[in-house]
Amino acid sequence: MQRRRFKNILSFPDRLDQEAARLRAEAEKLPHGHERELLMRKVRQVETAMHVDEWVSSPG
Repeated sequence: MQRRRFKNILSFPDRLDQEAARLRAEAEKLPHGHERELLMRKVRQVETAMHVDEWVSSPG
């Protein structure tokens, strides 16, 4: 069996940025409450992943 391979069109930081924007837009549609807070927590996690990726990728 051969493994299916996918070539990502967007870079990892671009995909993270898109995901954060998508989650933020979805959260803005919801009223204040538990579900919205969960989505905003995911946004913060994605933003943290973006910062960690920048840190790991830095030359220093």
